[in-house]
Amino acid sequence: MRTNAFLSVLPEMVTFLRVSELGSFSAAARQLGTTPSAVSRQVSRLEKRLGIQLIQRTTRQLRLTRAGEAAFARCSELAAAAQAVLQVPHEVTSAPRGQLSLSAPTAFARHVLHPLLMQFLALWPQVDLHLIATDRDIDPIRDGVDLMIRITRHPPEGLSARELMSIRQILCASPRYLAAHPTIEHPADLSTHSCLCLGEDAHDRRWRFRQGDIESEVTVQGRYDVNHSALRLDAMLAGLGLCTLPDYVAKPALLQGAAVQVLPDWDFLGNYGGRAYALYPPTRFVPPALRALIDHLVASMA
Repeated sequence: MRTNAFLSVLPEMVTFLRVSELGSFSAAARQLGTTPSAVSRQVSRLEKRLGIQLIQRTTRQLRLTRAGEAAFARCSELAAAAQAVLQVPHEVTSAPRGQLSLSAPTAFARHVLHPLLMQFLALWPQVDLHLIATDRDIDPIRDGVDLMIRITRHPPEGLSARELMSIRQILCASPRYLAAHPTIEHPADLSTHSCLCLGEDAHDRRWRFRQGDIESEVTVQGRYDVNHSALRLDAMLAGLGLCTLPDYVAKPALLQGAAVQVLPDWDFLGNYGGRAYALYPPTRFVPPALRALIDHLVASMA
């Protein structure tokens, strides 16, 4: 494509973006104030210019091809850059303002993020927040989320990442349970105890621990599987057995003496440890409200 030739396909790119977001030529046409046939022609012109098929059309639905998914991501970045340009006057003349949406794992949102967002709203009265507490994978570009909090050991490529805090999984039990069962001095001892697992797959019952250079794996059993940390906490406090919890979930019960950390010299090597990261689409144009929110979270969790 010759220099500046992309200017001629910008309208088609915007139309393709709207069709992809809405999943319908008719819905895109209503939003753009035109007809479905005109929208279809614009997408076809873009496909012809690129020499690839972007959308698979059937009588019932539209589906992006692999090339279409890649084009959608690039068009989303283009739209975000254009929106950022429109925000330039606000960036240089005003304090953070506007609406931001962010997502976070449910337990992390409840125990860690929510109190900090209350502080942020008090600091910046002209910013509105939409928090999505969910344990499903969120794509900040496709789902239209400004900021995504994810707990992982390896932040995904293609996104800007700011580290917030480290997360440990803690093995704990109620004092009542520990008083009524044999002492636990090594991970291998857990094989004879009742343990609360996630129950998501067979690997959930194979617990791995590390102490220095030594690793130990044990297969555990239990009467109750539940994949929600707050519910596992309740079951553990009721004396149903031992469980692993994120440190931010276990902390209140540990401080109150309602729970006791077990094998504190061993690190639990589960799937839900690592670090919490703030992730957002890479761009040179970060709105003041988003920058203020990220800075607030980084400073508060450091």
